[in-house]
Amino acid sequence: MIDIIVVAGLSGAGRSQAADDLEDLGWFVVDNLPVVLIDKVVELSGESGGEISKLCLVVGNAKHQAGILEAVSTLRSQGHNVRILFLEASTRELVRRYEATRRKHPLGDGNTGLEAIIESERVATNPVKAVADLVIDTTGLSIHQLKNQLVHLFGPENPNDSMQLSVVSFGFKNGVPIDVDMVLDVRFLPNPHWDEELRPYSGLDAPIREFVMQQEVTSEFLGRVNDLLALILPSYISEGRSYLTVGVGCTGGRHRSVAIAEEIANGLKNMGFHPRVVHRDINA
Repeated sequence: MIDIIVVAGLSGAGRSQAADDLEDLGWFVVDNLPVVLIDKVVELSGESGGEISKLCLVVGNAKHQAGILEAVSTLRSQGHNVRILFLEASTRELVRRYEATRRKHPLGDGNTGLEAIIESERVATNPVKAVADLVIDTTGLSIHQLKNQLVHLFGPENPNDSMQLSVVSFGFKNGVPIDVDMVLDVRFLPNPHWDEELRPYSGLDAPIREFVMQQEVTSEFLGRVNDLLALILPSYISEGRSYLTVGVGCTGGRHRSVAIAEEIANGLKNMGFHPRVVHRDINA
């Protein structure tokens, strides 16, 4: 059995944005899917060795949504858990969006006015809306507010899992990673590189960890960093942020930054997050 979300609705109401958000939440997304191919896509997903357990099918405009109800009925009869998510917005808002993006409505014929086209599509998709499991009106929603709703409806049970956290150690002599959102400079700590006995080790080894952690300032520094992350991460999540990378830098990226990055990652785990840890320059 596969958990399936069918995303339908009006053109311009946010189907593509919803697809991006659901993909960030771990759903396997197939966008702009013709209804006639739904059965085949689900069949192939079921044959993928269990790798695809959450499938999001985003159907196109009103022409493409014809027949969706029959396809959903067939999938449910096969034992799949299928939900229909319908996105709509007011005609005035849809007109505003098309004018702002200067994009042509997919059902436009060059002769009919935009408002009339939107109303025509609304009538054509009403049968799908009538049986949808969830209807979201995106008229007054920002992209962040829409994502928040989707996280609440389709995200992991633990909201912390909706954000991918990374902790990256690096050496300033090799440059700051371009993809970090927050940089912590730990060059204020004594450098074990100058101790010939410690130099061969890395921050993953006990002698370096002990050296770094025994510094009087280290404990207070880590406490304040943990407090800062505990304060801001829930707000990042509520704003719909999907990724956050914390960079920890020392001179060479082998000793201090590695040990501190590991400690920060442990603190994040204690908060219920599942951070990815990368030591970019540990062998540089």
